[in-house]
Amino acid sequence: MAGVPPSSSPSPSSAPSSRLPLDDLVRLRRARDRMDREYDQPLDVPALARTALMSSGHFSRSFRTAYGETPYSYLMTRRIERAKALLRRGDLSVTEVCMAVGCTSLGSFSTRFTELVGESPSTYRARDHEEGAAIPACIAKIRTRPARRTEAKEAKGTEGAGGPGAPVA
Repeated sequence: MAGVPPSSSPSPSSAPSSRLPLDDLVRLRRARDRMDREYDQPLDVPALARTALMSSGHFSRSFRTAYGETPYSYLMTRRIERAKALLRRGDLSVTEVCMAVGCTSLGSFSTRFTELVGESPSTYRARDHEEGAAIPACIAKIRTRPARRTEAKEAKGTEGAGGPGAPVA
């Protein structure tokens, strides 16, 4: 295509996951599924790498190539998603929610929550969430998925340009 930079029209061979062998993708999916199931457990890269039958370094690099974010970032996003649901209920304190989603440091949890959601956990908990009560859970999960503040700003800037946002870095 004349006049179109190569980076704006991705080819199948330039897709990140196509650079990885199918066996690696299967093992990475196994580790990602474990993070989805056991987000409330103490998971670290060496444990996840063992699940994927890879060395820690190879696992981290391959995960980022396949999914566009580090294993830690993916796990924290899952934890923050769950924390948002627990905070909306309103029956647990922020500290209880922090521990329930597998975080061991309230300070780190609050910092990461604020970074992804844009407000502190206590502010989020205190806010009225009735407006979303009638939305089906499958849609609510998509609409409330945390994104880093810079990604959220980029997404708002590109919605009118044909896309819901930039890929996760």
